[in-house]
Amino acid sequence: MTPPDRTARSAAPRRAVVIGGGMAGMLAAAALADAADEVTVVERDALPAGPEPRRSLPQARHVHVLWSGGARAFERIMPGITDRWLAAGARRIPLPTGLVSMTAQGWLRRWPEMQYMIACTRDLLDWVVREQVLRMPAVRLLQGHEMRALEGTATRVTGVRVRTPEGKELTLDADLVVDAGGRGSRATQWLRDLGVDGIREAEVDSGLVYASRFYRAPAGSDDFPIVNVQSDPGEPVPGRTATIVPVERGRWLVTLSGTRGGEPSREPDRFESFARSVRHPVVGELLSLTTPLTEEVTVSRSTVNRRRYFEQAPAWPDGFVVVGDSVATYNPLYGQGMAVAAQGLVELGAAVGRSGLRAPGLAREVQRAIARPAGIAWELATSQDILYPGAVGRQPRSGSALVNRYVNRLVHAATGRAQITRAFLDVITLSDAPTSWVRPDIVVGALRGPGRKPLTSPPLTAEERRTAAGGPRGTSG
Repeated sequence: MTPPDRTARSAAPRRAVVIGGGMAGMLAAAALADAADEVTVVERDALPAGPEPRRSLPQARHVHVLWSGGARAFERIMPGITDRWLAAGARRIPLPTGLVSMTAQGWLRRWPEMQYMIACTRDLLDWVVREQVLRMPAVRLLQGHEMRALEGTATRVTGVRVRTPEGKELTLDADLVVDAGGRGSRATQWLRDLGVDGIREAEVDSGLVYASRFYRAPAGSDDFPIVNVQSDPGEPVPGRTATIVPVERGRWLVTLSGTRGGEPSREPDRFESFARSVRHPVVGELLSLTTPLTEEVTVSRSTVNRRRYFEQAPAWPDGFVVVGDSVATYNPLYGQGMAVAAQGLVELGAAVGRSGLRAPGLAREVQRAIARPAGIAWELATSQDILYPGAVGRQPRSGSALVNRYVNRLVHAATGRAQITRAFLDVITLSDAPTSWVRPDIVVGALRGPGRKPLTSPPLTAEERRTAAGGPRGTSG
């Protein structure tokens, strides 16, 4: 009997296929590029050549920020990406120094930098990543190709079947397939067709609606802070928020949100009045000093928290990993999606770097690793969203009321105590686990309270107020 030719198998090209050419898909391709000879990204749309909107990503027209925990994960996969974002027009905003934020418990003080965020439009974030990834020798992009099915069996996925722009079916062989198809992923159905079932799903829907509009940034406001008024889930009223994020090309991207019974309108004449109706009118007041750049108000309703527990499946095939929004989507209000996807893809890159694409059990190992940051973000988002009037979905677990009371106390202490502000931001930016909030020194600080009188107005500096007041007020441009 002739032994199997292991040399020939190891010499065969190492191939990976990534489903989806969005942010998670491009980052997955980057994470795999060193371990694979060929990485094929399958994208159903035609991707823009510059920082422009994608047809299948309407939520990109709203505020997107990348927390420092996510930015560090991006850097691990694509060293130097932060500098490239900044060179393209993004801003690195120190937290809480560059943040004027009214939390549910009051205004945060603007201490020296503890964490940071990257602020720009989602179109710019995606474009810089996409441009860099598509320069990698191993990566190729198939645009206009629609994912149809997984190839293989319940024990190993061996590739994908796609439909070409001409309507023909094409099979792409792969040692590893990564689903980064986003909210519309059909991974559970593809797996079911192979005989893999029993994947639990959960949803929490606060009924949140988003409305966004661009405004002209006042002259000289290059260093203007992010301004944000949050809702209070503890109040039995619809949650309303208003946020200004300075973005590239001298613009403010302004996003308003409201849960059931308090939704913002798409009527331009009602945009600023809604901004004044939240818990503090500062955002509406600032908007009245400048000029809207768009007549249109973009409204989105795709804000449901949805999670698929792939890591708990009774069986899992080798050669298939699900990442990013295909695993879990979160209310965009919390800014977690990109950061969680990047942290999961760090795990993917590390695993294939250690073991290669073909290692038995690698896919299940990675799927479980991806579930850890996804689970943290899920708990942070849903524990708040389920509290709003009319919210539907999984009800809070036993003991969650006690946890929420402690978190409220911690956030209250953060309004006046730097140590607690740091602990709060470490978790919110996905730089540390929520378990850090129960360290003895943090618990003591939270119980002691803020230690300072609460701020009674937004902590804008005199110079920032002068800059805002000097902005032009004129006709829409």
